[in-house]
Amino acid sequence: MPYFNIVAETSDNTVVTEYEPVKKCSDSYQSEVELEQEFIRLLCEQGYEYLPIHTEKDLIANLRKKLEELNNYQFSDTEWDDFFKNAVANPNEHIVEKTRKIQEDNVQVLTRDDGFSKNITLIDKKNIHNNRLQVINQYAIGTESGAKHDNRYDVTVLVNGLPLVHIELKRRGVAIREAFNQINRYQRDSFWAGCGLYEYIQIFVISNGTNTKYYSNSTRRNAEKEHEKRGASKTKTSNSFEFTCFWADANNRVIPDLIDFTKTFFAKHTILNILTKYCIFTSEDMLMVMRPYQITATGGFSIVSKLPIIIRSMVVSRVVVTSGIPPVPARR
Repeated sequence: MPYFNIVAETSDNTVVTEYEPVKKCSDSYQSEVELEQEFIRLLCEQGYEYLPIHTEKDLIANLRKKLEELNNYQFSDTEWDDFFKNAVANPNEHIVEKTRKIQEDNVQVLTRDDGFSKNITLIDKKNIHNNRLQVINQYAIGTESGAKHDNRYDVTVLVNGLPLVHIELKRRGVAIREAFNQINRYQRDSFWAGCGLYEYIQIFVISNGTNTKYYSNSTRRNAEKEHEKRGASKTKTSNSFEFTCFWADANNRVIPDLIDFTKTFFAKHTILNILTKYCIFTSEDMLMVMRPYQITATGGFSIVSKLPIIIRSMVVSRVVVTSGIPPVPARR
């Protein structure tokens, strides 16, 4: 049986002290379809709700329902149309603006039919378990919605109806870099299509079952900026894969297998804490997701007091430079 004790932050802890891998690892699941089905099953066992929706129309309808539940308020059709078009899916806003809404401006103002204003929360950062977690798979977006190509995404985690975490899977034996490259193509060709709800994604997870890594929505742009500093071409982004990272326990033991990763990283309190407390949106409009040792380093103390240390340790570089936090050996 797997066992783990949680550390860092009293009742809403995030990094496990030690994790004993389950005996039945994802090596048992050979095909991408089988891996996807097992992954979704594990999420549902952990309290996620599975939704058999695959179209933008259904995604928007579910988003309205979940925001109504979170805010204990029922939109009129007129109110929803106005709020959705201006506050949620404004055509003039893209990844940076949508990331800011999740990380900083998570409360948006609705103008009600009676002329009064009401605050609408997109994600509850104070009481994280008020947020609803759902999982969908094989969501389709096509050229009819403006995408450059027809695409069908693997698995997406919705938080209050918004797609905030996307998972791309490859069958065992295929390098996870292929999943990384595929997400890059989606960012280029289709995440912005339709109403652009997939531009809300904060974290990407890539896995071939055996190895699993995560990274923020601006990892590719971080790499581009780093290349520019070095005088390299902005379009030369092959090294951006190096900025992805493994999940680990508090002893810095990597948890690479998808099943073990799912039981820890995707535990409801963990993923919600990561999204609401352990992401840093910088003054340069870059989103950085903390590494496990950085989360552990915050301990039970206020994260605000440690932000200068954490940000310095997250400098985009092939070597992680820290101030006050022990360096972690590079892992490949």
